[in-house]
Amino acid sequence: MPDQTRGAEIRLDGISKHYPKSIALDDVTLTVQPGEFMTFLGPSGSGKTTTLNLIAGFTELTEGSVFIDGKQMDNVPVHKRELGIVFQHYALFPHLSVFDNVAFPLTQRRVAKAEARKRALAALETAGLAGYEDRFPKELSGGQQQRVALARALVFEPRVLLLDEPLGALDKKLREQLQLELRRVHREVGRTFVFVTHDQEEALTLSDRIAVFNAGRIEQVGTAQELYERPESRFVAEFIGESTVIEHPENGTVTVVRPERGVLLRDASEAAPGRPAVHVTVRQAIYLGSGWKYEILLPDGSVGVVRGERHPDWLDGENSEAVLSWDPELAPVLGA
Repeated sequence: MPDQTRGAEIRLDGISKHYPKSIALDDVTLTVQPGEFMTFLGPSGSGKTTTLNLIAGFTELTEGSVFIDGKQMDNVPVHKRELGIVFQHYALFPHLSVFDNVAFPLTQRRVAKAEARKRALAALETAGLAGYEDRFPKELSGGQQQRVALARALVFEPRVLLLDEPLGALDKKLREQLQLELRRVHREVGRTFVFVTHDQEEALTLSDRIAVFNAGRIEQVGTAQELYERPESRFVAEFIGESTVIEHPENGTVTVVRPERGVLLRDASEAAPGRPAVHVTVRQAIYLGSGWKYEILLPDGSVGVVRGERHPDWLDGENSEAVLSWDPELAPVLGA
């Protein structure tokens, strides 16, 4: 964890946002620790961006309160909250150079010229853009423009940086590169980062902790490992990573078997003592280089996934009959 003295605590106390015909957010309580990289993860319409907008002050609260470093922000305008903000669409000034774009927040705050230059150049170096200060936005790639936006958000040294799907417009390879850069920048600057995404792999890569949103509420908060290993709801189990969900109608529960923890066998008699065995149909076998991925059809018609390093000799082609077995100690049982 970075130096926490440079980041601020964010506390959300029962915040809600209601509209005449819908509820965008309903009674969310959460504390983001100083210097933490917290990600808001969820599908479209789940409330994650609404929460970010309430922290920033772009949206007015219906109920509850937002506190930053213990100070209530409910009636504080956006420009006085002193938050760094990075959007998906970079909002750079096309007529200004990279240097002037980054220095703009300092100019607005009437920072002395020499100090503003020093801080702007330092922010560009942190963002990996040293030497680009005389270029204009149209001369930069999408990834470079996003780095300029990041440098501009950091240059006035805010204690909180809000990032609203900032990598969403980039291609997969560049997005993965910038994910690593964001982690590096976070470690270096030690600020509190709040990051919004619908991409679960991105959330797992970046975050100290993740808040999983669904239908205007937080389903679960935890580290990537906690959410993957110990989901507290079926929604979280299915949203974080791949899984095979086996329903037990007799007691209203489901078992969640992660792909790498299931094993395909030829017959139920091959299952280890104490381990369940369910008959399945292997619909597809896909070679991934590092191993194999199998799409399986369960007796109730639902689809699951199994991964393995080696392809069994007895598994001959698609639509083969097999048995799925797993270690029950490594498969959470949840309410349906």
